[in-house]
Amino acid sequence: MPNQRPQTWITVALIAAVIAIFALSFTLAPKPTEPDSEAFTGTDSVVTQVIEDEGYEPWFSPIFEPGSGEIESGLFALQAALGAGLLGFALGNLRGRSSARKQFAADAAPGGTTQSTPS
Repeated sequence: MPNQRPQTWITVALIAAVIAIFALSFTLAPKPTEPDSEAFTGTDSVVTQVIEDEGYEPWFSPIFEPGSGEIESGLFALQAALGAGLLGFALGNLRGRSSARKQFAADAAPGGTTQSTPS
């Protein structure tokens, strides 16, 4: 890749550093002092507890369990932000396509205002 500019390598290095810091924060996060105390208790955990008390057992276990409720909350917020960004991008892209299609139809219509550009 001899034609790459130095900015490309800087960008790659910064992205790698952010990923490394993110991964390192999970390994260095303190574990909860009391395993039964949960700071953020929601209906999912309450229902899970009721179902397990009835004698049902889960079919599988989670792949990753965050070290604390704050990390779990942060991951949820990150997921929501990524979803909102993706939704905004998709809606903006669809609106841009629609606008371009309308402009093309107006330019191609007989009697439309077509502008010729000098070559």
